[in-house]
Amino acid sequence: MAELLILVESNTTGSGRLFAERARDLGLVPHLVTADPTRYPYAAELDLPVHRCDTGSPPAVLACCRGLAQAHRVAGVTSSSEYFIATAAAVARALDVPGEEPERLAAARSKGVQRERFAAAGVASPGYQVVTSVPAALAAAQRLGLPVVVKPVSRSGSIGVRRCDDPRMVATHAAELLATRTDERGLPLPAAVLVECYLSGPEFSVELLAGEVRAVVAKHVDESRGFLEVGHDVPAAVAPGTATLLGESARAALAALGLGWGAAHVELRMTDGRAVVVELNPRLAGGMIPQAIRVATGQDLIAELVARSAGRVPPQGTVRTGYASVRFLLPAADGVVGTLPDPASALALPGVVDAVVTARPGQRIVRLGSFLDRLGYVIAQGRSPAEAGARADRAVAALPVAID
Repeated sequence: MAELLILVESNTTGSGRLFAERARDLGLVPHLVTADPTRYPYAAELDLPVHRCDTGSPPAVLACCRGLAQAHRVAGVTSSSEYFIATAAAVARALDVPGEEPERLAAARSKGVQRERFAAAGVASPGYQVVTSVPAALAAAQRLGLPVVVKPVSRSGSIGVRRCDDPRMVATHAAELLATRTDERGLPLPAAVLVECYLSGPEFSVELLAGEVRAVVAKHVDESRGFLEVGHDVPAAVAPGTATLLGESARAALAALGLGWGAAHVELRMTDGRAVVVELNPRLAGGMIPQAIRVATGQDLIAELVARSAGRVPPQGTVRTGYASVRFLLPAADGVVGTLPDPASALALPGVVDAVVTARPGQRIVRLGSFLDRLGYVIAQGRSPAEAGARADRAVAALPVAID
């Protein structure tokens, strides 16, 4: 009897497709449980069995998966989407297949809970306050000292994250967040926002699996509108001592939340010689970081996590020392997408291993400073961080997206 890997929703691009492909590589049959199959064009391309379900309701997801388990042997239940990892873990526990503790994942999804537990464990993180009104946000900003960062307590991909330099900006942005009742998946949002101290200094992420540091990544961030990540370098070109410090801080953050079974993407900034944890995401990184890690080091974190979720021995890749960079195609102005470039023009350049245009003709662009601004990406490799980065930059320049 075929063994199933149930995917509870997924990322709509990038790693979402790869989760399904890696499951098949392991001899598993991936099934997708989703509220809206139209979000996943690759499901039809891969001929994935799709089951429509109200994924905003954990009991409904459990009932759907129990139904599948009656007809098939379910080896694992997981999700590549941060919004559904706790639901997937709860179903995995109910079906007695591997997974992280669902209660810990649910707690980690709250940035406010993270801050509380980091403070209790002595993990360096920004000063903060969770607020539920605009006056409270203004009071928090005054107490913490401007500039501050005002963000949702439970969203992803830098959506709604803003640096606010004066009280007017704090009030305007806090009011906008508090008035937003659902996220981009249609799930309800808590009526609360996080106000925290702004951290200066370069930004990094540490990628972990089963509590082990797998990579330290340098992040290129555009703060002109929000905190838009415009590129990544793997591994970060930092001194060994800095990489060690970042890894130790990431592991301390993981321990403070009681996590360690699955994947974690920990974002930090180096400020005054300290590695300060911005936030922890209990999932694999987005932004094509797992793919860049595979290009640079040979480690396939997606394949490893899929195998771990199904109780399988992960495939053994050839570990190497290399360098890779990701750069994103970004609009220069708001408007409507016109002519699209041919990715072949970038793929023909030295060192470019992947180039994808995700924009569609007629798509309306309103730049918000989050991952939703991205129109595509390139991944390039090189013999040094500088060479990989320069190759990725050239590849992006070869893919101009016309905005009318």
